[in-house]
Amino acid sequence: MTRWQDHAACRGLDPSLFFPDEDADGADDGRTADAIRICGGCGVRERCLEAALARREPAGVWGGVTDQERRRIIRRRRRAA
Repeated sequence: MTRWQDHAACRGLDPSLFFPDEDADGADDGRTADAIRICGGCGVRERCLEAALARREPAGVWGGVTDQERRRIIRRRRRAA
């Protein structure tokens, strides 16, 4: 059985692309936009995002969503439950 990760668009890419360094103002070096663009064309994007939400991934771009956006999604889901 194949894992969803085996079909990810990021497979084989440098992981640091998805964990950009931020400066004190929260700005990164442009890699966040690159990572989100790669995720946008990924066939397993939704599964990746759901896995990151379930694990409460604290950093990085997962499923085309930043850590701040994931926290917002979790808060919205909690309120809706």
